Amino acid sequence: MSEHFEFLDIYKALISLLAGLILGFEREMKDKSAGLKTITVICLGSTLFSILSYKVSGTGDPARIASYIVSGIGFLGAGVIFKSGFNVYGLTTAGIIWISAAIGMAIGFGEIYIAYTFLISALIIIYSAKYLTKYFLPQNHNKVLRLTFTSEHFHKKQMILTEIAAIAKDLTETSLEKKGNFLHATFDIQITSLGLTRLENFLVTNTDLEAFSY
Repeated sequence: MSEHFEFLDIYKALISLLAGLILGFEREMKDKSAGLKTITVICLGSTLFSILSYKVSGTGDPARIASYIVSGIGFLGAGVIFKSGFNVYGLTTAGIIWISAAIGMAIGFGEIYIAYTFLISALIIIYSAKYLTKYFLPQNHNKVLRLTFTSEHFHKKQMILTEIAAIAKDLTETSLEKKGNFLHATFDIQITSLGLTRLENFLVTNTDLEAFSY
């Protein structure tokens, strides 16, 4: 038993624990499904697999066992991604799961400086992304807009769509459904943050619409 144990392994475990806590803290603060405990355990597990693959491989390929971490962690990351309407959620959490496993593997193989270089790089983009997108990238939103008309006001549909098209960057009708005296029209729209405010004001004040949702 002792022939495989080294005090360096404890050192690696502590460093991996710290890296996992740092990455997991940001997800925990945002109350994500994969938070502090999950990210930390993933980082520690990746470190352990890397240490074991290196120690038990002997003269073989030490990356053979560790390579399965890459494919296995993909299934775990996919579990936190879900789609709601036109939007996809959980991609950032899946990405953090992926990078935490990579950092854990680097620590397990003794590449401490590489691991913490990428940890710092990940933290920089995690915390600065919202400012970069706010000041340097256009704020576009993809929405599924549902408008409800009464049969008496349905002839106003084209006029309303002309107004919405002037506000949105793109507008595509996907379905039209009639239930009783009501007609429900559904659209995929792409719109800026400023345009979204204008759209809300237009929809709220429009008396020809029975209801709307997005």
